[in-house]
Amino acid sequence: MKFLDQAKIYLRSGNGGDGCVAFRREKYVEFGGPDGGDGGKGGNVVAEIADGLNTLIDFRYRQHFKAQPGVNGSGGNSTGATGKDAIFRVPPGTQIYEEDNVTPITDLTGKNARYVLCRGGMGGRGNARFKTSTNQAPRRADSGEEGEERWVWLRLKLIADAGLVGLPNAGKSTFLSIVSRAKPKIADYPFTTLFPNLGVVSFDETSFIIADIPGLIEGAHEGHGLGDRFLGHVERCGILLHIIDGTDIDVVRNWETIRRELTAYGHGLDEKKELVALNKIDAMSENEIEEKSQCLLEAGARDVMLMSNVSNTGIEQVLRGLRPFVDANRDARDSASGEKKAWAP
Repeated sequence: MKFLDQAKIYLRSGNGGDGCVAFRREKYVEFGGPDGGDGGKGGNVVAEIADGLNTLIDFRYRQHFKAQPGVNGSGGNSTGATGKDAIFRVPPGTQIYEEDNVTPITDLTGKNARYVLCRGGMGGRGNARFKTSTNQAPRRADSGEEGEERWVWLRLKLIADAGLVGLPNAGKSTFLSIVSRAKPKIADYPFTTLFPNLGVVSFDETSFIIADIPGLIEGAHEGHGLGDRFLGHVERCGILLHIIDGTDIDVVRNWETIRRELTAYGHGLDEKKELVALNKIDAMSENEIEEKSQCLLEAGARDVMLMSNVSNTGIEQVLRGLRPFVDANRDARDSASGEKKAWAP
């Protein structure tokens, strides 16, 4: 499935149906009086969460969503039918912005969340509504209200328990392919990963989701290499796993580069718990491993772990290090949403 995390769409709710001017005509009833019905309400345009989606690619092929108008009223005090809603489904974590792509409208994160973006017009009143003691045969009826229309931006920020960050070619996608069934593109050159990937990790009788974003470069927070869009996908993660290529000469500089980008981007990324993993230790001597680990600790990195994707060394220890923070983040998220865990003996 192709990945798309931003789309612009046009929305139009339905017009209300017109009220009806009609009079009761029945044998032996000389003065039947007005019986024109009201017009039906126009349909709404609604966004709702769809579990299982993790891309906005469907909106590349359809950008216009229009609800049906309400049906006009008719005689016999018959109210017109309500127009059918136009419902479009988005992945969990979708943010909706005004046409300027700056002003937020809503953030759809909760289970079964939905939001009415355009409300349908109200139906017009039929002439039966205007009957008075002095006007027994009104010939007035209202037109239905106009529906609403607007352009909006959809912006997807993936919801994952842990996020992978690091420079290009550090081994993030390979790590994801080892611990999950995800199959990201892997090759021995920078910028192999061009869009975020999600993987479900099953470990210690539990499962959690890891998000892998393309490698970051200096200036990512300013949009270099589309870094500002990619960083948004790890905003909701409970912990960041920072993977560093241990074969690089200056691992401290690499670590500091990513930390600067996280701080400059903001949105609380620099405050998230970080687990540092020194990768590719299979290609390093014991002295190199000890020296570079110590340099990272002295520079301010905490919880430096050692691993190798090639030999599968340290993978289990890294997952075990992520587990407590994933559980804590889930508990906090459940508490914030008011969801209660099922009772267990």
